[in-house]
Amino acid sequence: MNSARRWLPALGGLVWLQWSAPTLLASGAAVIEPETAFPLPLSSYGPRPAGAGLLETLADRVHLEPFNLVVTLIFFAAILHTFLTPRIRRWAHAVEERHAERLRRSGKNGASAPATDNDHDGHPDEVSFGGQVLHFFGEVEVVFGLWVVLLIGVFAKWKGWDAVLHYMDERVNYAEPMFVVVIMAISSTRPVLRFAEKCVSLLAALGRGRVAAWWGAILVVGPLLGSLITEPAAMTISALLLARRFYAIKPSPAFAYATLGLLFVNVSVGGTLTNFAAPPVLMVADAWGWSSGYMLANFGWRAAIGIVAAVLLHGAVFRREFARLQARADEARGGDDGERPVPAWITGVHLVFLGWTVFVSHHPELFIGGFLFFLGFMQATAHHQRDLDLRPPLLVGFFLAGLVIHGGMQSWWIEPVLKSLGELPLFLGATVLTGFNDNAAITYLASLVPGFTEPLKHAVVAGAVTGGGLTVIANAPNPAGQSILQKYFPHGVSPLALLAGALVPTVIVAVAFRCG
Repeated sequence: MNSARRWLPALGGLVWLQWSAPTLLASGAAVIEPETAFPLPLSSYGPRPAGAGLLETLADRVHLEPFNLVVTLIFFAAILHTFLTPRIRRWAHAVEERHAERLRRSGKNGASAPATDNDHDGHPDEVSFGGQVLHFFGEVEVVFGLWVVLLIGVFAKWKGWDAVLHYMDERVNYAEPMFVVVIMAISSTRPVLRFAEKCVSLLAALGRGRVAAWWGAILVVGPLLGSLITEPAAMTISALLLARRFYAIKPSPAFAYATLGLLFVNVSVGGTLTNFAAPPVLMVADAWGWSSGYMLANFGWRAAIGIVAAVLLHGAVFRREFARLQARADEARGGDDGERPVPAWITGVHLVFLGWTVFVSHHPELFIGGFLFFLGFMQATAHHQRDLDLRPPLLVGFFLAGLVIHGGMQSWWIEPVLKSLGELPLFLGATVLTGFNDNAAITYLASLVPGFTEPLKHAVVAGAVTGGGLTVIANAPNPAGQSILQKYFPHGVSPLALLAGALVPTVIVAVAFRCG
């Protein structure tokens, strides 16, 4: 609980900013005239000229608003940065090793330990400034936030500071990043995890509790559970259970990436049994009148078939490795974890807080307030808790906040791309576009396109959730899963290896949606 105490002042500051920032910004910002606001409303571009091609349409929009091209180049530079983070981390290790060698030669303390260590001499070890900076630039969770700094500078120079404040305050919705922070924190607590583990164990028992049974049960039950507790919570729970039951026994790199890709894809489609759990579905449910019953009848059962089929296929492909992993698990098995059981009433209270957060997921004032009460309850029951580590949730929230700031400026090119496609090309286009932008943004823009028929609506939503596992930025819960599991990948999660691991399950769920 010491970690929670350290983060409480920062959390209080976040709550204060959420409630007071709009007033403070409004008091110091001038009124933004429509012609200086950015991004331009899609209606301001006018109808697409008859016979105009896609490239001509995009060129016209850049001509009307040249800053469109600038913000998109910055956005794609940030995406390229995410692909380079493993290499940057390797550079960081090389710089730190050279720094440590220089210190050893000079007789000073080594630099391999954290800066808080002092080798019992009363002074912290000297660290490599360059190495630490490279480590920072190599953390995928901070990439979009870093590029937001450049974006704001260029934005202010091009449009003026008042336009920056207008966009950040009026046009960007930070509810989802804040929700992910809170739901990750609650989902990762000991009572919730033990409850989830017991639920999954019922299915794993059918396979006598073997590694393969746990692996399959987590990858089926966890993602489908996302339709009730939301996808970010499902991702957090599934990733933590996989860390304990699968990644801890060191699968091969190929199996590790295949499982990560499978997890991301399954979670992305697993929230489609209801109309409130998956962000891309939530963006269109009200606009198109899709109820949970409608989602289950048209998407949910197909998603369930795709999930089960992908898990069975991967299980068959890696069946020989499961035998080796089982031998390692048997050697490492030590019976019970030695921790005292969690009383049922404490687990029940945690589930109530989890349910409350889901229920008010679009109202930060309510779920952040509930989270502060939750932290107080954890303090009162500390002997049944583990220290709450808020660093991963806050980093993921920072990642998503940066992503929505960048993504909110990309409608100028995504909207005409979507409008130019037929049903099958729209499905494939939405799948591919999702890899370069959050899938919720894809479906939101689709909801603004007039004249979409029901088959086209189905195509864009199915494509958006199908492609949700291709990259870490494709689906909002993916950064949470990567943050939890990246320690099991020696050089961090490689975007290209993740893409390769996600391709097969992506094809499987695509077939389930198109042929089911």
